[in-house]
Amino acid sequence: MAIIENTIASGGAAYKANRDGMLALIARMRALEDRTRAASAAAKDRFHKRGQLLPRERVALVLDPGSPFLELSTLAGYMFDVPDANKSVPGGGVIAGIGFVCGIRCMVSANDAGIDAGALQPFGLDKTLRVQELALENKLPYVQLVESAGANLLRYRVEDFIRGGNIFRNLARLSAAGLPVVTVTHGSSTAGGAYQTGLSDYIVMVRGRTRAFLAGPPLLKAATGEIATEEELGGAEMHTSISGLGDYLAEDDRDALRIAREIMDKLEWDRPKAAQNNFRPPRYDAEELLGVMPMDHKRPVDMRQAIARFIDDSDFTEFSPNYGPATVCGHARIEGQAIGIITNNGPLDVPGANKATHFIQACCQSRTPLLYMNNTTGYMVGREYEEAGMIKHGSKMIQAVTSATVPQITIYCGASFGAGNYGMCGRGFHPRFCFSWPNAKTAVMGGEQAAETMAIVTEAAAARRGKPVPKEQLEAMKAQIVGVFDGQMDVFSTSARVLDDGVIDPRDTRAILSEVLAVCREGDARNPQRMQFSVARP
Repeated sequence: MAIIENTIASGGAAYKANRDGMLALIARMRALEDRTRAASAAAKDRFHKRGQLLPRERVALVLDPGSPFLELSTLAGYMFDVPDANKSVPGGGVIAGIGFVCGIRCMVSANDAGIDAGALQPFGLDKTLRVQELALENKLPYVQLVESAGANLLRYRVEDFIRGGNIFRNLARLSAAGLPVVTVTHGSSTAGGAYQTGLSDYIVMVRGRTRAFLAGPPLLKAATGEIATEEELGGAEMHTSISGLGDYLAEDDRDALRIAREIMDKLEWDRPKAAQNNFRPPRYDAEELLGVMPMDHKRPVDMRQAIARFIDDSDFTEFSPNYGPATVCGHARIEGQAIGIITNNGPLDVPGANKATHFIQACCQSRTPLLYMNNTTGYMVGREYEEAGMIKHGSKMIQAVTSATVPQITIYCGASFGAGNYGMCGRGFHPRFCFSWPNAKTAVMGGEQAAETMAIVTEAAAARRGKPVPKEQLEAMKAQIVGVFDGQMDVFSTSARVLDDGVIDPRDTRAILSEVLAVCREGDARNPQRMQFSVARP
C-alpha cells in the first residue's frame, strides 16, 4: 500500500481563502442552474392546465425512482441567448444526462419546452450532438422526450441548419449500432424536427397533443395554398392509425412515459449488476477538496492531495516518482474500479512528457482506464528545452493520448494552457468524458502572457518602421488582450460553449468518476471492437 500522507493545513489562511473562493464559484454555478429550472417551471400552470407535465417532471417519471442521474452540460449557451449575465438562461433548451430506465443505463434527452416552447437555444445543437456522441461511444440506449418549436427563425443561421442534420444522422447511427432509440413525442415535432421522431425505433404519441409534420398549417398554406388543421396534418391519432409513424397511442404524458418504460422493460438488454462494496473510502474528507485548489493558477499545488480525497483508501501507487516529478502518474481505484491517473504539479518538461507517454502505453497494455487531471501552464519553453527536444517528446505524448485504446476521462482542475491542454487529453482529443471544477481555466496561454507577447511583437515591428508606439497605446492594447483572454478562459465561458460535459462540485468527483467508469466498462463490454478492461483484482 502507498497511502498519500495529508499535508493540507485545513485551519490555515490559504486553505480558507481557497475554500471561500471555491464555494463562491459553486454557488454561482448552482444559481444559474436554478435560474434555468425556475424559467422552465414558470410554465407550470400553462402545462398543467392543458393536461401536460413539465419537462423535468417528464424526465423524473421516465427514470427509475431514487436512481442516480448524471445531468450534463447544464451551463450550455450561457450568455449566448442574451448578453446579460443576470438574465441569461443556460442549458441550451435541452435537459440531458445518463440515468436508469427500468434498470437499463440510458442517455435521456428532453426538450425543455417550458422555455420558448422548446425552440432551439444557442449551443443547444452542440449539446445534443455531444450527448448523442456519448450515447454512441458508450453504447447507451437513447430515450428522447420531444416537444420543440424547432429552430428560432428570427435567429436563423445557415450553419445551424446544415449542422443540425447531424442530429438525425446520429439517430440513424444509434439505431444501426444496435442501440434502441425510444421517443415520446409530447408535443410539436415539426419540419426537419419531424425526423427526430421519424428516426426512432419506438415512437409513443399523445392523443390531442402530439404534432408531427414536415410543414405546419402556416407553411403549408404559404407553400401550396392547402388549408388543414394541425390534428389533420400530424396528430397522434392520424399517425398511429393512418400514416403508421406512431407505434403507441397514449392518453396523456403520464401514460406515454409509462409506455416508454414498458418498452425499455421488455428489451433484451443487460442490466448492470449491483456494485461491490468491498472497497475502502478515502482516508480524508471530500469536503477538504474545497480548499486544495488555489484560485490563482500561478500558485503551486500538490495534486496528490486532491487525488487522496477521492480514491479508495487514499492508496496511490505512484509511477516513476523521481523522474519528471512535476508530472504525477500512478495507479489507484475508485469504488473498486482500477484507474491510471496523470496530473501536473507544474509545467510539462521533457522527462515528464516521456514518463506520461510510457504510463499511457502501460495502462493501455493492462487495459486500465486513464484519468487526466489538468493543472498545467503547458510545455516548458526556452533554449534549453528546445535543445532537449521538447517538441519531439511533447509530440510523442500527444500521439500516445490520441492512440490510447482505453477510455480516457479528463477533469480540468486548475490551469489547462497551451499544448498542455492537448497532451493532457483536452476536449479536442475526444476524451470519453470531460468535466471541469469551478475554478478551472482553459486558454492558449494566460492573458498577461498573450498581452506581453503582442506588445513585444508590436514594438519590434514599429522599430523596424522607425515609428515607436506610444506607451499609452501599448498599454491600451495589452488591457484589451487581457480582457479578451480573461473573458473566455473560465468555466462559465468554456462550459457555455460545450467545451466540457459539465462543471462539477469537486466534492462530487468520486461519485461522478465511479459512475462514468461504470458507463465506460459496460459500453466497452458491448463493443467487440474495443478491448475490455477489468474491475476486480485477479
